[in-house]
Amino acid sequence: MMRGMTALRGRDLVGYGRSVPVVEWPGGASLALSIVVNYEEGSERSYEMGDGTNEGLGEMPRTVAGDFRDLATESVYEYGSRAGAHRLFRLFEQFGIRCTVFAAAVALERNPPVASAIVDAGHEVCAHGWRWSEQWRLSVDEERRQIGLAVGSITQACGTRPVGWYSRWMPSEHTRELLAEEGGFIYDSDAYNDDLPYYVPVADKPFLVVPYTLTHNDARFAYGQTGGVGAFFADCQQAVDYLRGEGGTAPRMMSLGLHARWTGQASRSAGLRDFLRAVQARGDVWIATRREIAEWWWTHYPPEAVGVQHGYR
Repeated sequence: MMRGMTALRGRDLVGYGRSVPVVEWPGGASLALSIVVNYEEGSERSYEMGDGTNEGLGEMPRTVAGDFRDLATESVYEYGSRAGAHRLFRLFEQFGIRCTVFAAAVALERNPPVASAIVDAGHEVCAHGWRWSEQWRLSVDEERRQIGLAVGSITQACGTRPVGWYSRWMPSEHTRELLAEEGGFIYDSDAYNDDLPYYVPVADKPFLVVPYTLTHNDARFAYGQTGGVGAFFADCQQAVDYLRGEGGTAPRMMSLGLHARWTGQASRSAGLRDFLRAVQARGDVWIATRREIAEWWWTHYPPEAVGVQHGYR
């Protein structure tokens, strides 16, 4: 028995398998593309926040020992909140695109202008924790408390409550049950295992998972796992075109994960601009928020039509 509420959950290695649903996206699109901006700046671990430790995942894969406050990495995060986020939102405005913002609640609390920019542009806010914390390290009671804090904080900052949830890196074994218990959530994105949304049973009811990506994710810049800006966005463009090709028989979904402190830098924003220009030129890609995708799925592909899968992730 695991600590907390339930026994160890199983895995689903089958999914839709060979029976992929034949999906119809709005306008007959061959692909639904979800663009996500992760907004964590000001909520990360830091001495300034009283954590007694430093955060990693700045601009380089380096962490300063906890004996010293890492002012350099803090400054990298500040770039995302001061400049990067606003650059990305200006770019999306140019293309008439609405994105989903995976926002840590405290990050929005500390930067009302970013919260206002998100709301004014009609972007979706998906809860990304209260602090940008690791859910699996929390006790069940503390995780429950922080989910409630995140919902309340984001609702106050943005004027509407979040209906989606995405944990830092991965959920705990209890996160999905706690989201169902909290109520008001129509999806989470705590999985990386499919090209389409799917339902899982939670508390004897279907719960929708809208999978995310670690593949088409700009975190690769920080880890040094790309051949540069051009190579990263070329890889993303190849994915778009390949999935569009599959869309002739069974349209798919794709996620693109961005961060204000990384792709908010000018050279990477230029690469994103060229990617968006190419995608829109295709004419058959539905660029949608995750809420829009979830609502479309609940309406057109309810559990009784596509089934409920088993396993936690």
